[in-house]
Amino acid sequence: MSSEASIIFVLLVAVTLGITWWAGRRNTSVESHLVAKGSVSGRKNGVAIAGDFISAATFLGTTGAIAVGGFNGFYLAVYIPVAFLLALLLVAEPLRNLGHFTLGDVLATRFGSDGVRGAIAISSVVVSLLYMVAQFVGAALLIQLLFDIDYLVAAIAIGGLTLLYTLVGGMLATTYIQILKTCLLLLCGVLLLGFALSHFGWNPFTVFTQIHAASDGTALQPFRGEGAAPWDQFSLIFGVTLGVLGLPHVMIRFLTVKDSAEARKSAVTAIWIFAAFLITLPVLSYAAVLLLADDPQFQASAAAGGNMTIPLLSAHLGGDALLAFVSAVAFATILAALSGLVIATTGSVSHDLYSKLLRKGKVGHAQQLVVARIATVASVVVALLIALLVRDQNVAFLATLAIAVAASANLPALLFTIYVRRTTAAGVTWGMVAGLVTAVAMILMSPVFHPENPEAALIPLKSPGLVSIPVGFVVMLLVSVATQPRGDRKGEADRVFDRVRFQATTGIDPRKLEGDTVDAV
Repeated sequence: MSSEASIIFVLLVAVTLGITWWAGRRNTSVESHLVAKGSVSGRKNGVAIAGDFISAATFLGTTGAIAVGGFNGFYLAVYIPVAFLLALLLVAEPLRNLGHFTLGDVLATRFGSDGVRGAIAISSVVVSLLYMVAQFVGAALLIQLLFDIDYLVAAIAIGGLTLLYTLVGGMLATTYIQILKTCLLLLCGVLLLGFALSHFGWNPFTVFTQIHAASDGTALQPFRGEGAAPWDQFSLIFGVTLGVLGLPHVMIRFLTVKDSAEARKSAVTAIWIFAAFLITLPVLSYAAVLLLADDPQFQASAAAGGNMTIPLLSAHLGGDALLAFVSAVAFATILAALSGLVIATTGSVSHDLYSKLLRKGKVGHAQQLVVARIATVASVVVALLIALLVRDQNVAFLATLAIAVAASANLPALLFTIYVRRTTAAGVTWGMVAGLVTAVAMILMSPVFHPENPEAALIPLKSPGLVSIPVGFVVMLLVSVATQPRGDRKGEADRVFDRVRFQATTGIDPRKLEGDTVDAV
């Protein structure tokens, strides 16, 4: 990379560090660290949500998946706007009205069981760590390409920067960095689209016509395959569409606004940004295939998952300067996403596991903040170590595994808690455990962990959602039916559900209207 391009990269990273320093002066409490004290406006939060989700998995992984696998790669992202529409309709307002710091707080408004809070906390940690791994892989490969350094060194450097952003700036810094990088990412999309279309007569349909001819039509047709392939494709789509509603780092963003109206505004804003950005990805991916077909670096990237498709296309279209700008934006994208994931993980550890379960709520916010920062270091180290083992996997696919786990455990718990009257604490607990264990076990026994010999895998499906999501819902339902309260306990359970539904809809806890003392979650 040229010195001018290096300056562009360093300057953009410096800007994000400046935001972190500014936010760090305001990051003095556990409320500010985990949810920015609920002070973010709906529009800003919507842009930040888009920045949270348009991460390495989308910007690098999805484009690479389309370039390598054709139209099927678009399935990794095309259902995201649909998923957020479901989030808008089902969970955005109830989460804001019921939650405080974590998803565990939402469930605790109805169930005081330690098992419920412990299950959602552990599930959230597993999901966030899996998603962090995808970001680490994308960022390390990007830095390796730009500066020609070892993958291990690149990954360690990224871990250090992530710790700096999260420990110093907390959720407030993460929010504003996500807003900045979303704007820059949209600018990147416009620039890349313009440069790419200049090679095809400024007509996007020319790109599709040429890729159709070059691939004998296969690139534009969904590949159904044989055997388990069609079911695997459906399993992936099923998991992506439902799993977004259970992702801790995305859902807790609805806790950073002041009320349910702002939460609703956040979701609508994010949906429009997703739609505008994602529609450009097939054009860029197919343009890369056409323009870089003879490039040895592109061929090597395709063999290793295709994650470097966009950076290599940038270098081809605009030289080192465009490569540096696009890579710097991608890097900022990854760091912001990592910071959000780390905060979701540490919130579950410090608030749910330590404060509520281990210390039974008898801990000050200052001590809880210290535990959150210790958990920050631990989560980054664990994700970094796993990322060293899966460097050749497509990052978008790695992210879909995390989403499938979220759909199998967290989503059923949230929906049953908010909407199903006969749900019990035992049902929620065992449903989450069943969904989580099934999803993780299927991933470990899938071809993902047997890349050299996929036939040796015990389960042919790469994505577990088709099996693990129904398992989570069905077990939650059956255990709830089997553990229904009787007599006075049934009446009390009905009153609690009515209170939760009223609060989820209005944002008002009826106990406060009656003058009762309400314990803080």
